[in-house]
Parts: sequence; structure tokens; C-alpha cells
Amino acid sequence: MIILGIDPGIAIVGWGIINSERGVHTVIDYGVIETPKVEMTAVRLAMIADSMEKIIKTYKPQDTAIEELFFTNNQKTVIRVAEARGVLLYTAIKECGRLFEYTPLQVKQAVTGYGRADKKQMQQMVKTLLKLDKIPRPDDAADALAIALCHAQYNRSALGRLGIVPLK
Repeated sequence: MIILGIDPGIAIVGWGIINSERGVHTVIDYGVIETPKVEMTAVRLAMIADSMEKIIKTYKPQDTAIEELFFTNNQKTVIRVAEARGVLLYTAIKECGRLFEYTPLQVKQAVTGYGRADKKQMQQMVKTLLKLDKIPRPDDAADALAIALCHAQYNRSALGRLGIVPLK
């Protein structure tokens, strides 16, 4: 199964594509979508949508997994990230049809076995589980791969199949 993991953002969107077959996970590709801060928000959102559409059309994932928002104290940032996430949700459901959402806690639990794992622990486990020579960079791409791995783990369990329902 080809899985697209997405780490939403407005300045940087991380994405990672893995193939998961019978518990064996391999990286197909990963990267980031970057938008310039000088652009209007609407232009940045369009850039994100266009780029994500191209990624989905190129790799044809069967499932898309995206991280739910983690709220910070900066309301302006949260609103912009929420707008970007909305564009990503729309694009994923339109282009892929199968969309799953995971909390940061679920991602950490699935990848490291510990829901309070720190960033370094997460990155090391992504490297190990995907049998990579080095930790994927930038961090947003590594996070997206972790989200894809999380979906692969939940998808293999009956609990995951029952608890997270695709929108289409």
C-alpha cells in the first residue's frame, strides 16, 4: 500500500510517501512544500494546493494520513496553519479519496511506542523503521514520514481499521 503522510503548515508542508507491505516499510520519496512569507495568504494556500495535487498525481497513494493540529499560544499562526490544513484536507480527499487523521500523540505512540517521545527519538525511529542511512531532512519531511508510518501501523490493526474511517 502506498501511503502519503502530511505534516501541515503554512510556511512549510512536510510530505512523505512510503510503501507498506506486510509490515515492511520503504521510502518512495519525501520533501517539503515551501511558500514565501512575502506572498498573500491566499496565494500561499493556492501554492500548497497545486503542489500537493502534483504530488498525489505523481505517486498515486492509496491512503493519505495527515496530522491533526497541535495548538500553540500564537493564534495568528494557528489560524494560518488551520487554513493550510483545510486546503490539504480538501486536496487529499479530492485527489486520493481516502483520508485519515492522527493526533501528535498517536503518531508518537505508533512510531516510538511512547506518546511523549521527543523530536530526536521520533527522527531516529523514522530512520530505523525505514532503514535509512540518515535522518530525513528537513524536520517537516521526517515528521510526514512518521505520520505515514503511523497510518501503516494503525492500518494493520483491527483497532485502526475500526477507529479511523475514510471519508470516501
